Amino acid sequence: MTGTLAALGAGLAVIGAGIGIGLIGGKAMDAIARQPEAAGDIRNNMILAAALVEGAALIAILLSIFMS
Repeated sequence: MTGTLAALGAGLAVIGAGIGIGLIGGKAMDAIARQPEAAGDIRNNMILAAALVEGAALIAILLSIFMS
């Protein structure tokens, strides 16, 4: 039973990270379309935010596996 709960927790973490990164990318593309001259700064901030989301998802996956 605990293996199933760990898999469910890891799956939810991955789904949440995917949705979060998708929203970050979409909003960044909207911002670049509005202000093309700021594309470099927006891209850098987008990559940093995506990395933070990935880190949080990795921690959630590891915690779900280790807590089982």
